[in-house]
Amino acid sequence: MRPGSAPPRLGAGTQPAGSRGPSGPRPVPPPRLHRAAGRRDPPSPRPVELVLETAGSRCQPGPPAASLCPTDSPSQHRAMPPGPASRANVGSRPRAVTNGHELFEVSEERDEEVAAFCHMLDILRSGSDIQDYSVTGYVWSAVTPSPEHLGDEVNLKVTVLCDSLREPLTFTCNCSSTVDLLIYQTLCYTHDDLRAIDVGDFVLKPCGLEEFLQNKHALGSHEYIQYCRKFDVDIRLQLMEQKAVRSDLARTANDDQSPSTLNYLVHLQERPVKQTISRQALSLLFDTYHNEVDTFLLADGDFPLKADRVVQSVKAICNALAAVETPEITSALNQLPPCPSRMQPKIQKDPSVLAVRENREKVVEALTAAILDLVELYCSTFNADFQTAVPGSRKHDLVQEACHFSGALAFTVYATHRIPITWVTSYEDFYLSCSLSHGGKELCSPLQTRRAHFSKFLFHLIIWDQQICFPAQVNRLPRETLLCATLYALPVPPPGSSSEANKQRRVPEALGWVTTPLFNFRQVLTCGRKLLGLWPATQESPGARWSAPNFHQPDSVILQIDFPTSAFDIKFTSPPGDKFSPRYEFGSLGEEDQCALRGIMQKESLYWLTDADKKRLWEKRYYCHAEVSSLPLVLASAPSWEWACLPDVYALLKQWTHMNHQDALGLLHATFPDQEVRRMAVQWIGSLSDAELLDYLPQLVQALKYECYLDSPLVRFLLKRAVSDLRVTHYFFWLLKDGLKDSQFSIRYQYLLAALLCCCGKGLREEFNRQCWLVNSLAKLAQQVREAAPSARQGILRAGLEELKQFFTLNGSCRLPLSPSLLVKGIVPRDCSYFNSNAVPLKLSFQNVDPLGENIRVIFKCGDDLRQDMLTLQMIRIMSKIWVQEGLDMRMVIFRCFSTGRGRGMVEMIPNAETLRKIQVEHGVTGSFKDRPLADWLQKHNPGEDEYEKAVENFIYSCAGCCVATYVLGICDRHNDNIMLKTTGHMFHIDFGRFLGHAQMFGNIKRDRAPFVFTSDMAYVINGGDKPSSRFHDFVDLCCQAYNLIRKHTHLFLNLLGLMLSCGIPELSDLEDLKYVYDALRPQDTEANATTYFTRLIESSLGSVATKLNFFIHNLAQMKFTGSDDRLTLSFAPRTHTLKSSGRISDVFLFRHEKIFHPNKGYIYLVKVIRENAHEATYIQRTFEEFQELHNKLRLLFPSSLLPSFPSRFVIGRSRGEAVAERRRDELNGYIWHLVHAAPEVAECDLVYTFFHPLPRDEKAAGTSPAPKSLDGTWARPVGKVGGEVKLSISYKNNKLFIMVMHIRGLQLLQDGNDPDPYVKIYLLPDPQKTTKRKTKVARKTCNPTYNEMLVYDGVPRGDLQQRELQLSVLSEQGFWENVLLGEVLIRLRELDLAQEKTGWFALGSRSHATL
Repeated sequence: MRPGSAPPRLGAGTQPAGSRGPSGPRPVPPPRLHRAAGRRDPPSPRPVELVLETAGSRCQPGPPAASLCPTDSPSQHRAMPPGPASRANVGSRPRAVTNGHELFEVSEERDEEVAAFCHMLDILRSGSDIQDYSVTGYVWSAVTPSPEHLGDEVNLKVTVLCDSLREPLTFTCNCSSTVDLLIYQTLCYTHDDLRAIDVGDFVLKPCGLEEFLQNKHALGSHEYIQYCRKFDVDIRLQLMEQKAVRSDLARTANDDQSPSTLNYLVHLQERPVKQTISRQALSLLFDTYHNEVDTFLLADGDFPLKADRVVQSVKAICNALAAVETPEITSALNQLPPCPSRMQPKIQKDPSVLAVRENREKVVEALTAAILDLVELYCSTFNADFQTAVPGSRKHDLVQEACHFSGALAFTVYATHRIPITWVTSYEDFYLSCSLSHGGKELCSPLQTRRAHFSKFLFHLIIWDQQICFPAQVNRLPRETLLCATLYALPVPPPGSSSEANKQRRVPEALGWVTTPLFNFRQVLTCGRKLLGLWPATQESPGARWSAPNFHQPDSVILQIDFPTSAFDIKFTSPPGDKFSPRYEFGSLGEEDQCALRGIMQKESLYWLTDADKKRLWEKRYYCHAEVSSLPLVLASAPSWEWACLPDVYALLKQWTHMNHQDALGLLHATFPDQEVRRMAVQWIGSLSDAELLDYLPQLVQALKYECYLDSPLVRFLLKRAVSDLRVTHYFFWLLKDGLKDSQFSIRYQYLLAALLCCCGKGLREEFNRQCWLVNSLAKLAQQVREAAPSARQGILRAGLEELKQFFTLNGSCRLPLSPSLLVKGIVPRDCSYFNSNAVPLKLSFQNVDPLGENIRVIFKCGDDLRQDMLTLQMIRIMSKIWVQEGLDMRMVIFRCFSTGRGRGMVEMIPNAETLRKIQVEHGVTGSFKDRPLADWLQKHNPGEDEYEKAVENFIYSCAGCCVATYVLGICDRHNDNIMLKTTGHMFHIDFGRFLGHAQMFGNIKRDRAPFVFTSDMAYVINGGDKPSSRFHDFVDLCCQAYNLIRKHTHLFLNLLGLMLSCGIPELSDLEDLKYVYDALRPQDTEANATTYFTRLIESSLGSVATKLNFFIHNLAQMKFTGSDDRLTLSFAPRTHTLKSSGRISDVFLFRHEKIFHPNKGYIYLVKVIRENAHEATYIQRTFEEFQELHNKLRLLFPSSLLPSFPSRFVIGRSRGEAVAERRRDELNGYIWHLVHAAPEVAECDLVYTFFHPLPRDEKAAGTSPAPKSLDGTWARPVGKVGGEVKLSISYKNNKLFIMVMHIRGLQLLQDGNDPDPYVKIYLLPDPQKTTKRKTKVARKTCNPTYNEMLVYDGVPRGDLQQRELQLSVLSEQGFWENVLLGEVLIRLRELDLAQEKTGWFALGSRSHATL
């Protein structure tokens, strides 16, 4: 085909793309041009007068860069529905317009899809039935009802403050009591007469938070109350009248009734998308073009020079219009004589032809018409704010249904424009590969164009001008079919390697790709000319994602495709579902089919379905209704989504049992682009509570990428929920804001963000503006601190904080992106600093607006992508909620973390917490190899016995939860600086830069060698010592129970992580990353097998030396970061004391030593401390190791010459003997006397005064020896039998007897006083041949072993069980000697109802029968 030829035809009734299409060339009526003889006329009317027109809003100056949304939007910026545009003629040239109409006109919403979207927004906003608009400004406290928090037996101590009362009120409330009942009780104290008082006019606000409890909900269902209960924080509430509540965020009636100004809001965003050329700039280019055309038309000679100037002006216009040269422009320019600005056309024109003015007029007329069409094409492609005015825009009244159109899909690939100049020398043999896909599945084999080289006209082009005709009829194409085009080329071989063999070996290289839907939002088949910007091949390749063309990058390569035009619209109309869709019972299938289907459904995710699985699922789809969660698997198995197959699919969908929202999320994946399926999925998730919606909001925002069009049920659902809840609005805003950085979807997210701002009202728009301003200021400061020299950082931080004060002076207050409940009014510079890590995060303290609340402390990071941390914490939060819903509160610490843009974000600081590294190095740099640091630290902060037991209990639960969560999510790079411990015993992880098994490597060795971090110092806290206790059994049981509960929700986690595959997180980008979680959860395993599996993981982690070595290496690496503000402290002292705070010491005397039994056997020394001006002496107890720690840390501060010599630690013989203690007492007495009489800088330093300050343990009466403490503490139950107890789980199914040997506790020591090496052996009696022997592995050196091993007897009929007994023996392996019997039990199986699993403790004795 030659340039300018018509695109391919569809058939009867079609016409060329150039005749009346929206983007093809349009013939212009010839102007009447007259010229009088003998004198020079003024310039004649131009063939086509070009007049530019735009909306008034476009000319207004934009806001500063930090601005995100307008404070208000003028009413004149109204979105216009599709239809005739206005005829205003702003700024037109004073010339006659010969063809009778303007060529540029205003249309605020020229894009039909955007205009329809605006119309939907108007309806959505006007549909609200709000009676009291002030309530729309409230941030309601999140509510998550659960059995754990709503028990009638759970009481709360609540303090209520009120302005009208001098003293706060304290109530003891039931967890299930409603908030309005508490308000009523409070009002009884504040008002004498309640008859005129409406409880609904009052609200309760948590002190320190700008949120309100929901009056009709139970107290215990609020997340704030649950948080207070978890961490033993006082519940403090403030009673407020509604009219006294801040209303700055509330919407108004005017907000809801004003028109949707979508484009106005889009233009005021921080735009990552390049602006199109302005109307004024294009006007200037057209002025130049008209002048050159006038000169050319009026010329008497020298036509090549005049033509060259015309060509240059055309080139300038085309360059401004994305450097596109259409075939019509090429054809028109070919009529001009040869000139320097353009390569010579192949056919030389006769120069005398242009000597005739009429011929020149015809050329100019064709050229102007071609430029006009290019402008219109540019406007429609780039959504410019001006457009051509052509009466009677293309709208067909005739419609043909796509299901009746049997023509093949065909179009013409014309060329690629805006080619990088580097390609000219680097590549050759360019070709385009075109394919059709639906939901990521190719519909037919790809087709390729011929191979072409560069052409050089006005610009470099690759011209194919080739028709592509797919062997697919239009009526066989699904509605959501995507056309994908990928540009390939062969690299030019390097010089000197031009042999044929090298040419043959060259592999085509992908240079760019683009996808575009075949049916538009009106479901009409694409027609006319299209420009499509290519995405670089280095960015994610087009899989199942629905991506807009690349107009994000200003220099993207542009592909021109000419689709056929037609006299009628070819429209896809959805068929109704079949009236009847059969439903059959699953049990009516044969055993083989049932087993096969169960195996397929256990895969839990459509990603691992084989072709055979899909075939079987689809054949048996009518039997799957009982398995409600299998719908995504069934639909993913549908062989086709063409029109003819949809009635069957829709009938199945309509009759399917209502899915819960967790399963319905699976239908929002890219695999299911079908509009009806997605509509039904949104209908099912519509019942989500606001708290649940917030849990899944990041995934729903990602799912917006898979929507075919701008308007969709999911978009409407999210906007409606955002309008009705400020917390949803807040997080939706920041997630959309982050989505703007995703270049492939930035345009869609821009419109959605504009829609949200349009719906939320003026007050909230101003609030978001302040938040963005604050974040930008913090990001700038963090970047400056990070890039500065270490010595200059403190000064830069102080200067930046002073500037930040100006922000609060101007704005008053601002909410933090972390939560809309965190309202701050200033910065507290003295509490701000930075961390000495690689990213140098800022440690910030904000002043709370609420005087009853504490300052709000956060970390601001710049340079770290926090999206992965956000996702990890979201998964852990959902795990914690699953556990709580099942009655198992793992006491997880969930802190807020939010990305406010790529490479920056905020993290909440958890109070009263320390990293394991800081805890361990209190015992020296080798502290990570010691067992006692964690236990000692918890004892230091919880001196009371009950306090310590509670802290240990918190530790056991939270440690178990962390083990399960970090294993399932494959969290790596675990060292002792990103694991923290609260003084209350709660352990938690931070910094999730590595997950899903992407471990850091030392060469070929993984840094994280253990399945998860569980070290001996953690086991020491759990056991209460260095030997296993029954508390360790509880820990293992907690881990396995928590693991199995998460396994039941495998599909949920695969759905959530699957929806995030497109979010751009490098470590979650393909199915292999998802497979890690699938393999970790082992959905195909039984609960018993999973219990055994996780028990082995605990053993493996506990036995790993690599973890401690990793901790030690990290201790060494972090020594270089130790700042001057890291003061030396004593590991056993909870706080530092000074001479000023404690009083000057005048004398010390070590007067006695005593034997102790806890935490280890040894001796403690009693010291009398006398202070000046004190009436009584104080007495303290210190161990030899604590004296030694004091001396070691003094040596780090002072030279040895200033310190007294310390007694030697090493002694010959028993180091804990009475004689050694006696000798050490005298030596230590001399040491401390010399210490307090040393030089003042030593004797008066904080370390010395902290050492001699009484600890809580010293408050016990001097001279009483601490009583020996049971290792099991309050957790151990008294053992009835001398031989101990064994915990078993016994079940019977399918002629198999299953015995799970779980734990043993309370075994006796061997005769030599050593711990046994126990194992379990069982027989099924009677068994004369000894064939039923089964036994477990051997546990080493413990009286409280854990096994969790399954022992199975196969082929045992149920009738035989009544006659059988289970003989269980516990023996200690003795190597070469005979094994020692430690205890045994006989279990009569007839006494157990094995219809259900039986789990319990069985007493061990000598030939005793079992008691459960």
